[in-house]
Amino acid sequence: MRFILIGDVIGRTGRNTLKEVLPEVKKKYKPDFIVINGENLAGGYGITKKVFKEIDKLGIDVITSGNHIWDKKEIYQFIDEEPKLLRPANYPPMVPGRGYGIYEKNGKYIAVINLMGRVFMGIPLDCPFRKFDEIYNEIKDKVDYIIVDFHGEATSEKNAFGYYVDGRATVVYGTHTHIPTADERILPKNTVYITDVGLTGAFQSVIGIEPKNSIKGFLTGLPQKYDVAKGEKIFNALFVEIDNFQIEMERIQIKIL
Repeated sequence: MRFILIGDVIGRTGRNTLKEVLPEVKKKYKPDFIVINGENLAGGYGITKKVFKEIDKLGIDVITSGNHIWDKKEIYQFIDEEPKLLRPANYPPMVPGRGYGIYEKNGKYIAVINLMGRVFMGIPLDCPFRKFDEIYNEIKDKVDYIIVDFHGEATSEKNAFGYYVDGRATVVYGTHTHIPTADERILPKNTVYITDVGLTGAFQSVIGIEPKNSIKGFLTGLPQKYDVAKGEKIFNALFVEIDNFQIEMERIQIKIL
């Protein structure tokens, strides 16, 4: 089974990057299953129905998210209707949407679990470690693979989570910081792990945003309008192939002038 796991896709620049790069990525890696983090798809913050449909046409199997999933208020009108659109599972139970899904592909059953860290996130969420235990006990006998998008700020929290679920999750990959880390590895019990896949969007940017906007915010401490950056693009992803207990992985980074 071949997986392409894509981090935070930032605004129109990120969507255009996907459209430009994904056909070649599919041709080269021949993935069976593609996941993207889509919490920044619409204008850099949130996701709309129109943008969801635009991305759905690209052949994406699952769209995960994070703390920005609620930024576009129309999300409340359609998140329950879209089984491939996930929000973090450790939000309280009464929150709309679903935190994980089980998807059939090529005769295999793949669980995708979306979790969010609590360190530096400022949101009163349930414990992602215990939430994974809860979901794992429900699905472990129903699926062939378990993919976890851990959306978090602290690298230590992501790293600890990886070891906590080692041997239970198939892949744990981090999102949210938009900066790719060079620590892809196979943990002792054969879980594939990377702390952060990185963004897909503008390369010359501050995590996808126009640098001047971000700089002004740091200089003044005042709220700013953060515009999605344009220009040179970058695509970041993780490729994982699992076949007869053999595991291959490759961190993908493609720049477009």
